Amino acid sequence: MPLPAYVTDLDQVVAQAIAEDVGICDWTAQLVPAGQRASARVISREAAVICGTAWVNAVFARIDPSVIVEWEVADGDRVVPDQQLYRLHGAARSLLTGERTALNFLQSLSGTATAVRQYVDAVAGTGTAIVDTRKTLPGLRNAQKYAVLCGGGQNHRIGLYDGILIKENHIAAAGGIDQAIAAARALDAGVPLMTEAETLAEARAALAADVDLLLVDEFSDADIREAVRLTRAHRAAGGRTLIEYSGGATLATIRRLAETGVDRISIGAITKHVRAVDLSMRVSAG
Repeated sequence: MPLPAYVTDLDQVVAQAIAEDVGICDWTAQLVPAGQRASARVISREAAVICGTAWVNAVFARIDPSVIVEWEVADGDRVVPDQQLYRLHGAARSLLTGERTALNFLQSLSGTATAVRQYVDAVAGTGTAIVDTRKTLPGLRNAQKYAVLCGGGQNHRIGLYDGILIKENHIAAAGGIDQAIAAARALDAGVPLMTEAETLAEARAALAADVDLLLVDEFSDADIREAVRLTRAHRAAGGRTLIEYSGGATLATIRRLAETGVDRISIGAITKHVRAVDLSMRVSAG
C-alpha cells in the first residue's frame, strides 16, 4: 500500500526514535567484532495485520545503508502465528542496534492495523465505514493514520488544520450551534465543515446548514435511527451531509450501531488503546 501524501515526517520520526535509543553509542553491540556479518529473521507470534514496512526500512537505512531488508509480506497483509515477515542481512552490529527501534514501529503500527481490521470485519456488509480520530500517540499521528488505512478503515481529519469540527465546547463557547456554524462559514477556510450533535434538535440545525458531516454523539439507538432518517431525507432533497456515530463504540456494540444505517462510526480506541503485536527477531551468524 503506498504511503499517503500526509506522511511527510517518516524520516524525522525515525531519526528521533533512533536517537532516543542509541544516544551516544550502542555499547552492547560493540561486543561483536566490527567485521562480523549476520542474518536475522523476524516472525509474528500471533495473527495480525501488518503495517510499518517503510518505517523498518528507514530505521536500517539510517543506521547502516548497506543492510539488506527482504520483505515477505506487505502492509495490509494478514499474517498467522510463526509466519516470517522479513529477513535482514548485513553487519551484525547494525542489525543488533536497529532491532528494537524497527520492531517498536512494526509492532505498534501493526497493532493499530489489527485493531482496525477487527472493527471493519465486525461491520462487514452494512455499508458503514470505520474511521479514526485525533486520539493518537504523540509523534505517531501520521503513522497511525496510515495504519488505519492498512486495517481497512478510513481517516477522519488529520489534524486541526484540514477540517472544522464543531464540538460541544465550541457550541457552548459560541453561544449555540447556529452561531458556531455561522462563524465557521464566515471563515471561508476551504475545508470540510463538521459538527457534533447531542440532541435531535442540534442534528436538525446541522442538516439545515448542510454541513459536510453530522456526528451524533452517544444518541440512543432510536435517536440514531431518526437522525439517519433525517439525513437521508436531506440528501434525497439535494443535501450533502453524511452521518457518523461518535462516542464509545466497542466491538460488542459496533454491529448494532452500524445496522442503524449510519455512514461512518468513529472509534478513538483503535489508535489510543494500542496493544502491540508480538514479534520476534532471531540473529544467526554469516
